[in-house]
Amino acid sequence: MEKVVLAYSGGLDTSYCVKYLIHEKNLEVHTILVNTGGFSEKELEETKSRAYELGSSNHVNKTILNEFYQKAIKYLIFGNVLKNNTYPLSVSAERIFQAIEVINHAKKVGAKYIAHGSTGAGNDQIRFDVIFQTLAPEIEIITPIRDLKLSRQEEVAYLEKYGVSYSWEKAQYSINKGIWGTSVGGKETLTSHSALPEEAYPSQLQKEKEETITLNFEKGELIGLDGVKDSPVNNIQKLEELASAFAVGRDIHVGDTIIGIKGRVGFEAAAPMVIIKAHHLLEKHVLTKWQQYWKEQLANWYGMLLHEGNYLDPVMRNIEAFLEDSQKSVTGNVTVKLRPYHFTFEGIESDFDMMKSDFGQYGEMNNSWTSEDAKGFIKIYGNANKIYHNVNSNES
Repeated sequence: MEKVVLAYSGGLDTSYCVKYLIHEKNLEVHTILVNTGGFSEKELEETKSRAYELGSSNHVNKTILNEFYQKAIKYLIFGNVLKNNTYPLSVSAERIFQAIEVINHAKKVGAKYIAHGSTGAGNDQIRFDVIFQTLAPEIEIITPIRDLKLSRQEEVAYLEKYGVSYSWEKAQYSINKGIWGTSVGGKETLTSHSALPEEAYPSQLQKEKEETITLNFEKGELIGLDGVKDSPVNNIQKLEELASAFAVGRDIHVGDTIIGIKGRVGFEAAAPMVIIKAHHLLEKHVLTKWQQYWKEQLANWYGMLLHEGNYLDPVMRNIEAFLEDSQKSVTGNVTVKLRPYHFTFEGIESDFDMMKSDFGQYGEMNNSWTSEDAKGFIKIYGNANKIYHNVNSNES
């Protein structure tokens, strides 16, 4: 039998794909779950067992947390990347690296085909296919959900036909969890007005008494919490556990999909939202106006290109070099107060804080210029406006 490697998550779509590839395509199915932080060790083992129960000939769990951080998350933090000022690219960033690992595994086992469970109406199909076609154009791609235009009800019915029970209650929401956030899609996100119910979010409110925590940054990276140093990956996971108990970082993202239609998806990203906002606040204190301005322009492009599956374009390496260089002075501590459903910042401390300069205090006093200096500066500063209105004095 010819081999197919399936990008497997254990959810409804990929469970359907296992059965379909066996019974309809007569292929030897090899499943791989690429863990970007969404699975515990217990869940990984349960997913592996489930894959074999469905008929997988061989299953591999591949955890790539450190690689994912070094090649994507780090730059998303450096750039304060929020798609449409809302979404921290929780799933879109993951898909690129999952696709790369699937390709590597397919080449390793000598597969003729690669399969994934994306629909034909979303972004993931493009992210997967672009990577697959670029890195392994010789391997054919199979996409059952996209090709057959299946509803979730039809997938559940097909699985039941082969004796596989899948909870319809569980199938109502599509949940993709990773270290950089969790996306939640359901019937509500297909509308423009409905909110996701509380129970749709994997993390529920557990704490109501406010807590304060300090994030320690060094050259833009989160190197500690409350002065306790650890790897950035571990710190993200620790902060996620702490902040998600307050149910912070929830929102619904509305954006333009790569295929041109509007899309709406819910998400929860407690740690990413706190980290990005804290990092941005620190940058306001330690970077110049023009550093911040050009960072924002390039980071927006970086986020868009990553979101749309263009990670392999060499311009991404160029932007990463700029972002990394911009972090030389982004070192300091940011104090965050966590409350149910929201968080606020109390302030920052940094040796590079430009508010601590000897030049003056905003709105209070100056130490390096006289009142006459200020008047002269203002007079010259306004020249462009004065010239325009003098020349165009007859404008209505």
